[in-house]
Amino acid sequence: MPLIPVGPETTCEAAGPFKLKPLSKVFKNTDHGWSPLFWVVYLGFFFISPVVNHASLKLWLLDVLGAVLFLFLYFGLFVLQHPRGLVHVSGMVLLGLLFQPINDGACTFFIFAAAMLPFCVETQSAAVAGLLAIGSIGAIEGLLLHVAGWSLFYMALFPVIIGAGNTYFAERNRMNRRLRKAHDEIEHLAKVAERERIARDLHDVLGHTLSVIILKSELAGKLMDRDPQRAGNEIREVEQISRQALSEVRDAIRGYRSRGLQAELAQAKSTLETAGVAVKFETARVPLPALQEGVLSMAVREAVTNVVRHANAHTCSLQLEQQNGSCRLEIRDDGRGGAQNEGNGLRGMRERVEMLGGTLTRDSQAGTRLTITVPLKEITPKTEGSAH
Repeated sequence: MPLIPVGPETTCEAAGPFKLKPLSKVFKNTDHGWSPLFWVVYLGFFFISPVVNHASLKLWLLDVLGAVLFLFLYFGLFVLQHPRGLVHVSGMVLLGLLFQPINDGACTFFIFAAAMLPFCVETQSAAVAGLLAIGSIGAIEGLLLHVAGWSLFYMALFPVIIGAGNTYFAERNRMNRRLRKAHDEIEHLAKVAERERIARDLHDVLGHTLSVIILKSELAGKLMDRDPQRAGNEIREVEQISRQALSEVRDAIRGYRSRGLQAELAQAKSTLETAGVAVKFETARVPLPALQEGVLSMAVREAVTNVVRHANAHTCSLQLEQQNGSCRLEIRDDGRGGAQNEGNGLRGMRERVEMLGGTLTRDSQAGTRLTITVPLKEITPKTEGSAH
């Protein structure tokens, strides 16, 4: 008797409604492919005995009925939406028990059951226990029927040999499923990280700029009557900032956003002064790698936006210095402070800094002091989604 190839990929799942898988997907999208259609030819051994022994019509009808029941159990493992794997295997064993007294080829059912079993359980130990049970059932019936020689071998031992071989393939299939699941999970996490990065980028790019536009528009409205010329200047600046915002959005899409830290500091000074906040500058020119410069530029933009929108501050100081192989940025205001909850902007800022191996601390006891330290050496970000 030749070896029966690998069995179904399905496992013993919880039973659900009686549903059929679309025929176009039954065999094409699984590890076994179209093989189940070819494996069924082994059922031909079941009909050798009635042919050789010139069985009566009654026996032929019983054998055909047994074959039909077997085909239902066999293809049910592949076609049903929620197959009861162990029920199907047990049905094959039962067919073997019922037909062995009238057909020596019924050992085929034992062999098929043993071949399918490893794919219907979740562990190798369960497969071994099931194979031993099938082998024992075959051996007991063989002894009760006084079967000897090759017939007893095919009933008791050969199914165990076939099942033991398929246990390896079943374990490989389970491993492949776990790998596919892990791959899908990694892909999902990558998409989530990318969405979060885009959300941070949009917040960093537009949040600051829109705040400045609102600030300047409000100022222009207040100056409209008493100082039309200055109001006109503010409106022209709003137009320039709006054009700049459009350019930044386009750059963000291309992945090139930062204009440089010095340009961002200058813009921060202008924004704070427009909001009526006195600015103190203590900045040195620190040679920064592109990633670090991009992250610090975003940090300056976000911090100044928070000062303008939430701090109600009168003065704000910005300090940039090189310190023990790192760059230290400190932004301090004399505003109301107090709030400890991190919004999306500050949370995104912290994530960017930590991706570069840096630190971000926030002290809101008297006003707010934000201190960011990033290493100056060229590094690869710890995770995806770092600033460009």
